[in-house]
Amino acid sequence: MRALLTYRGTVYPWHCDHVGHMNNMWFAGKFDEASWNLLLQIGVTPSYLRESGCGMAAVEQHTTFKRELLAGDSVEVHTEIVEIRDRVIRFTHSMHNGETGEVAATCAITGVHIDMKLRRACPFPDLQRRMAQDMLGSVREAA
Repeated sequence: MRALLTYRGTVYPWHCDHVGHMNNMWFAGKFDEASWNLLLQIGVTPSYLRESGCGMAAVEQHTTFKRELLAGDSVEVHTEIVEIRDRVIRFTHSMHNGETGEVAATCAITGVHIDMKLRRACPFPDLQRRMAQDMLGSVREAA
């Protein structure tokens, strides 16, 4: 499967822990930024969130670390939508060293579309669900 580029950045020295590797909190942060870029591409935009009174919540996140990243490394995150349902989206991120292409970490996330006032899950609007379904289909077809 071909994945979407959802994040590109650099590991800075302040992202590294006392043993010189990018710390877990920065992996989580870069995956979070990639998540918002994915959501933007399916129409869950900042404007949509503000105007609709809806939000997104990660209800499950599983990260697997495969290779270390060091200060100065360029990073790319590629994302695939795994599933879109009425109120739920599942996707996987793959973080790569931009120079070597090696996978540094993967992250599987289950997100829920929520009504911010009621604080409970609510259906994705048809447009956003269709956009995610179309993206799921186009990524699968490109493989």
